[in-house]
Amino acid sequence: MAPPVHVTFLGGLGEIGRNCAAVEIEGRIMLLDCGLMFPDAEMLGVDLVLPDFTWLREQGDRIEGCIVTHGHEDHMGGLSFLLRELSFPIIGSELTLGLARNRIEEAGLLERTEMIPVADGERRRFGPFDCEFIPVTHSVPHGFATAFHTPQGTILHTGDFKLDLTPVDGRLTDLATMGAIRRDEGIRLLLSDSTNADDHGHSRSERSVGRVLQELFHAHAGRRIVTACFASHIHRIQQIADAAVATGRTVATVGLSMKKNVRLAREMGLLRIPDARLVDIDDVGDRAPGEVCIISTGSQGEPMSALTLMASRSSKWLEIGPDDTVILSSHPIPGNEMNVSKVIDGLIRLGAQVVHSGVSDVHATGHAKQEELKTLLSITGPEWFVPVHGEYRHLMAHAGLAREMGVDGDRVLVCEDGDRLRLDEDGLHRDGSVPAGYLYVDGSGIGDVGHGVLRDRRVLAEEGVVVVIATVDVKAASILTGPEVITRGWVHAQEAESLLEECRQAIEQEIKEFLTAEGWHDLEALQRVVRRATGRFVSARTRRRPMIVPVVMEV
Repeated sequence: MAPPVHVTFLGGLGEIGRNCAAVEIEGRIMLLDCGLMFPDAEMLGVDLVLPDFTWLREQGDRIEGCIVTHGHEDHMGGLSFLLRELSFPIIGSELTLGLARNRIEEAGLLERTEMIPVADGERRRFGPFDCEFIPVTHSVPHGFATAFHTPQGTILHTGDFKLDLTPVDGRLTDLATMGAIRRDEGIRLLLSDSTNADDHGHSRSERSVGRVLQELFHAHAGRRIVTACFASHIHRIQQIADAAVATGRTVATVGLSMKKNVRLAREMGLLRIPDARLVDIDDVGDRAPGEVCIISTGSQGEPMSALTLMASRSSKWLEIGPDDTVILSSHPIPGNEMNVSKVIDGLIRLGAQVVHSGVSDVHATGHAKQEELKTLLSITGPEWFVPVHGEYRHLMAHAGLAREMGVDGDRVLVCEDGDRLRLDEDGLHRDGSVPAGYLYVDGSGIGDVGHGVLRDRRVLAEEGVVVVIATVDVKAASILTGPEVITRGWVHAQEAESLLEECRQAIEQEIKEFLTAEGWHDLEALQRVVRRATGRFVSARTRRRPMIVPVVMEV
């Protein structure tokens, strides 16, 4: 009897980001991506969100490696954090490994891993894992779908993909190989990208964005053009550079990740910008506005990114003004809409003309829409299907498409983070769960911010804080100093002196009654009295619930 295969989902099912899964064969584990997620507005003070690594730490000696499907942070950004605790090889295309190396090297963790490059169409064994790497088209070059040839049949994971028939580099999603696997051995389980599963039709070709950029560069002749896109979107950078060169402009980059990625892509021959047309950002000041194109980071409104600094007049490289046109060649990631809107507003306040995806077709998604997903389902004909990568509504929409394309409804499983599946002779079954909560990165700390801390931060942000300070004499049963009421964010002290005095008197009365009661000897009990008295007064007078901190000292 062939051994079973397990698939465990640690992130990416129910959210955009934190993509991470584990395939288990014969006691060994192959990770499939290890990404991060950017925080939403309620995660106050949080910089990044990672998968919960608890289960991986427990299984650390069984990890064979990590296959990184492509070079986006939501699929590889967690590696530099996991490698602090575990050591394992990283497998991917040369470009993907180059992009991952930058982050891992910044963290000083290169000695904890080995980079293993694989090529399009290569089939290679890592321990018990027989893996085939199939080219797919996405918004970052050289992404892979991965076929795991297992004792229980072939498991195909699409990675992020689209069916772009005219990609910038000519590298198509290899549907022929996927169809050949179905014909020769069948696809037992398909795990497929669901990001655009609720969007009708087909995605636009990346090459169509190039035509729009060409038109914009001609329309804004004589003006300095600042463009912003993902630093990993090499094809978009290529098309921006092509439009700049065609209109007689020189190109400069700003933003550390943009500089690094452009240099890496040029060294690998994936990005073609003539040496004479690429200048340092320091050298653009002496050129006429119509001769300059800047390619910047910050298309998502990240707080310290190059474009955000320009919008707030904090950039040491560029000062935005009425002679500038800013093109945001991207679409906001869910949760980033407010940050992007603030950047656009700041740029317009400085006099710039701003072009974004809401007013011009300057962006094309890197993810397949419904008709493309149905095409892939028809070609692969999976026995079992699990939608991955997306919010819950995306997963449900993709499950519906699979049923529409003939997959038996009982063989379509919608899973969530933490779910563990078992594939054996009898089919695909749920097999328990593992910890898969959010791991928060706050400054240099990792994992020390829990839900309790975030709840306190939300209270502080929304309701404020009231601190009550008092000193009591236990033996004399009297108040020596205070109570003093200090507040931030509840009411403004200078405008509410009478209210604060009423609050102080109410607390003082409660303390006196408690001190004179028979049998009192518990300072913690007095602190509870102060908290309750303060809370009652604040709620009754203002209908607010700030954080209340009693500080009671005894002599």
